[in-house]
Amino acid sequence: MTNTKKNLTGLTHDEVAKRQQQYGKNELTPQKKNSLIKSILHTLCEPMFLLLIVAAVIYFVLGEPRDGAIMLIFVVGIISIDVIQEWKTDKTLNALKDLSAPQITVIRDGKEQTIASAELVPGDLMLICEGVKIPADGVILRCADLCVDESSLTGEAEGVWKTSAENAEPSGDYWRRDYCYAGTLVTQGSATIRVEKTGVSTEYGKIGMGVASAPAEDTPLQKQTGKLVKTCAIIAGILFVLVGVFTWLNIPDHAFMDRLIESILSGVTLAMAMIPEEFPVILTVFLSMGAWRLAKKHSLVRKLPSVETLGAVSVLCVDKTGTITMNQMTVQRTWVASGDEHTLLETMGLGCETEAYDPMEKAMLRFCEENRISTEELFSGRFVTEYAFTNELKMMGHVWQKDGKLIIAAKGSPERILTICDLTDEQRKEAEERISALSSEGLRVIAIAAGYPQHENEVPASITDCRLTLRGLVGLADPPRESVKRDIAVCTRAGIRVVMITGDNGVTASAIAKKIGMPNSDHIITGDMLEKMTDQELREAVKDVSIFSRVIPEHKMRIVKAFKDNGEIVAMTGDGVNDAPALKYADIGIAMGKRGSEVSREAADLILMDDNFTTIVETVHDGRRIYDNIRKAVGYVFTIHIPIAFASLLAPFLGIAPTALLLLPLHVVLLEVLIDPTCSIVLERQPAETDIMEHRPRNPKEKLLTAKLLVKSVLQGLTIFAASFGAYFVTLGGNPEHAPVARAMGLAIIMLANLFLVQVNSSDQDYAYRSAARLAKDKVMWAVNIGTLALLAAVLYTPLAGFLKLSALSGRQLLIVCGLAAISVFWYEIIKLLKKRSARNRRVNE
Repeated sequence: MTNTKKNLTGLTHDEVAKRQQQYGKNELTPQKKNSLIKSILHTLCEPMFLLLIVAAVIYFVLGEPRDGAIMLIFVVGIISIDVIQEWKTDKTLNALKDLSAPQITVIRDGKEQTIASAELVPGDLMLICEGVKIPADGVILRCADLCVDESSLTGEAEGVWKTSAENAEPSGDYWRRDYCYAGTLVTQGSATIRVEKTGVSTEYGKIGMGVASAPAEDTPLQKQTGKLVKTCAIIAGILFVLVGVFTWLNIPDHAFMDRLIESILSGVTLAMAMIPEEFPVILTVFLSMGAWRLAKKHSLVRKLPSVETLGAVSVLCVDKTGTITMNQMTVQRTWVASGDEHTLLETMGLGCETEAYDPMEKAMLRFCEENRISTEELFSGRFVTEYAFTNELKMMGHVWQKDGKLIIAAKGSPERILTICDLTDEQRKEAEERISALSSEGLRVIAIAAGYPQHENEVPASITDCRLTLRGLVGLADPPRESVKRDIAVCTRAGIRVVMITGDNGVTASAIAKKIGMPNSDHIITGDMLEKMTDQELREAVKDVSIFSRVIPEHKMRIVKAFKDNGEIVAMTGDGVNDAPALKYADIGIAMGKRGSEVSREAADLILMDDNFTTIVETVHDGRRIYDNIRKAVGYVFTIHIPIAFASLLAPFLGIAPTALLLLPLHVVLLEVLIDPTCSIVLERQPAETDIMEHRPRNPKEKLLTAKLLVKSVLQGLTIFAASFGAYFVTLGGNPEHAPVARAMGLAIIMLANLFLVQVNSSDQDYAYRSAARLAKDKVMWAVNIGTLALLAAVLYTPLAGFLKLSALSGRQLLIVCGLAAISVFWYEIIKLLKKRSARNRRVNE
């Protein structure tokens, strides 16, 4: 520790630029870029696109190059949409990756700034503190109580105490004590390091301990949708054969080759209609865009699968300090045991670091300033030595020489400080009563003690050997955030248990819990109690306990495991190096972005950039919204594919000539142009249901496509099919010459119904007009709606109609189309009305 600062200004902007060119990025493996050609080839391998190309080839073979060319234009168009969407998704994910990448504080141009660790260059001055994973090799210019875990390099589990280069003694060891190495962890203290080696030049890079990216695994949702697509593809294959056979039997007057091609074309049309290839698009877009929206709300998603898990969270294990509270510790009360308050405060200040980063020490020094004891006055003497704080000791001390006198200033846990103080039984009893009284107010109590040795050789080697005078107690409080009480109430209504895990004593934790309205705030398990419990006992205890006090990070793993063994889906917050295993074990690990260690951020699924409890609640809310919208999109895809598939299936059975079918391959492709953006863009933007946080968490084992959703989709699909195919069939009247007008009627009904379907299915409860009103100012929604109407006008009333074998509709026909499309979809609003009345009656009866 030092009480003088060196004038360190770091590299200039121009020096950094030159060195980045010379040394490259501080990475062990360069990031790979996705190839555009690979993206296109990957898209072309999808069953849908293979069918489209087959259909285009058949048109060319039939001697209709115009239709084949139009088909290929559609193929290029849809591939472009998919590739652009994939590019946007990659861009979003890369942006998220950049945001959540390891960061480090450096001094550049004389100012402190936070940069991505990959941007470090030799010569940079980096500032490290407890919990940081060191990103480069460098020499220590100055340090305070610096201990580093170098086990990832040396295999030695014991922490290494470091010293600055100017104080280092010559040593023949390979691993230097005045040097820090990439990949090692700061377990205590702080330091300023001058970077000497980066990337593969570091010791970490040399011995090949590069961190490889985890292999991409399909999420439960992806597996479910994959099964759905395969099932639909198998059904499509069977129906392809059946339709082909029926078409063959329907046209015995055609030449053999024409008959064969027409039969294949009918089968291809049905297969195209049956395969819901939008499912992978839905998952990719919804999860990545959901992650991007969460990032805007200060919640960075490091692992996309966690987005789908968020909606199922049933237990939130949160730290008290900084998450539930404001992380702005202030001195609230003092009690003087001996001497006067000035002596108590001066001793308290001398027991703090000169460059304090601990919130309590900052509060103590700020309180000294408020009481006219400046830091310059406090630290004007000569620093002699220190007693470092450890988790076992729970106390620390500094030895100063001021005005020719030595003073030992100690502070720490009252239980531990009292053991090194000379107290009578009466004094001890009074101190313990004061400790209890302050703790019952929800204050963090710190004891302050002092000693005055005559000579430096009389200063004990260990703080436990000191005999001190108790100066008094300091009560500190970190007040709850204003919004936490409301957030707790939201979680309770949503069926989510909030569990407080803290290093504070139980009385303090309980006082805070009562202030914020936490259920079961009187039920507490301490770390000591937890140590004595078996796993079975802990599983039973956590069923009604919401506060765990005096808990060390190692206990968190057991707490999370107990909840998970009880069938809960657990989200857990953490910020320390030792929290990483528990974060990894939880269903959703949430690291603190501001005060969290680099290691905890690497182990987490989410990073809270503002360390705010409200952000966690909003994240769960958004997780539920994302999952709901994925489910709505899947239901929509099933619904809109039913009229397309049934039209392709029924026509051959009714003996309709292949040239007079409602939907030719061209028209299926045209509808795909509408369906893709509707399911991947429009439904992703839908706001959450108004009561989304009033339901219990969903069962994570629940299937994406439930029986209820399937029935709804089938009914909606069949009504749209009945309206479109009925209008087509009546208009056709058995005369193939009427096919263009009949086809135009049926196709227009499907296109308009698609537009109405989004509004009706935007909410399971709210009526369509309310859903439309919520998105009335959304430019994307307007673009899609206007685009759909413009596309319909283009295919009916421009030369494009002839290419697509359609005919313009009269005003009367257009009115019939609009009416039938509306009726085929808006009937579901009556179902919503009946559901609301039923729910209202049920509440009245209860």
